[in-house]
Amino acid sequence: MSSENTMRAISQDVLGGPEVLKEIELERPDPRPNEVLVRVRAAGVNPTDWKHRATGGFLGEPPFVLGWDVSGVVEAAGIGVAHFRPGDEVFGMLSYPFGHGSHAEYVTAPARAFTHKPSGIDHTEAGALPLVSLTAWQALVETADLRPGQRVLIHAAGGGVGHVAVQIAKARGAHVIGTASAGKHDFLRGLGADELIDYRETDFAEAVRDVDVVLDAIGGEYSFRSLRVLREGGLLVSILPLGSPDLFKEAEGLGVRAVRMLVDADRSGMRAIAGLVDSGKLRATIAETFPLADAAKAHALGESGRTMGKIVLRVS
Repeated sequence: MSSENTMRAISQDVLGGPEVLKEIELERPDPRPNEVLVRVRAAGVNPTDWKHRATGGFLGEPPFVLGWDVSGVVEAAGIGVAHFRPGDEVFGMLSYPFGHGSHAEYVTAPARAFTHKPSGIDHTEAGALPLVSLTAWQALVETADLRPGQRVLIHAAGGGVGHVAVQIAKARGAHVIGTASAGKHDFLRGLGADELIDYRETDFAEAVRDVDVVLDAIGGEYSFRSLRVLREGGLLVSILPLGSPDLFKEAEGLGVRAVRMLVDADRSGMRAIAGLVDSGKLRATIAETFPLADAAKAHALGESGRTMGKIVLRVS
């Protein structure tokens, strides 16, 4: 059990499979100027978590505490924080990639990473939203400037980012086409998808034409093939930051554009997401929840690829 000055957290000493994750006790952090200390109530688990656990990714060698999604309660505010006070319910994404650490009982972060949690959802749903919602918002709205009537193709539409991107695109008035296995089509129609392609049965590059924007969460050959479904001047946004530089040359040759992006912590984006939640235009689908101590089980389920929506750790 953690004491007043310590906290439970999920850490690892080596890279590897889910079994390397273990619960440890750490000193509870104090907020620095312009930071808040948040008592974590729920924290989403995302593909970036299990990729960093296995490879180190941007973080290099462990030990480290993973997790970027946060929903919780402000415990203390550092010097200069005017926007929050202790007791405020907040949600947000820690600075990506180096602000990680939400898979713990407490986390400190810049106050600007958070906004007030919508009152109409609980911490579990709020904890599922930040990383995937900011990714979709920054890709579709800030990068692609998606507008009413435009056609958008969303790959892996049933996944964490994908099912949120479908809703954000619909809220922008777009015509939404998604690729997903057949078992997820009814779910995605319920979220507003206009056309769905079973990638196991149909080649999307043959079935789709004249798209304004492609949101690519798969990469590799999918990125290159996706360029050919874009109308002239269309844009492919890849949320996978690394890949072949030939993608940009290929796009230029086809008269289209391609960009790669990393999600970034941002209060204005979180406020926009909270507004969509409040207006009933955005919700997270929760695949399963686990207590913090069972983080390894959450990683194993996520890596199986069999889930629809988000996996969330509950922190008591």
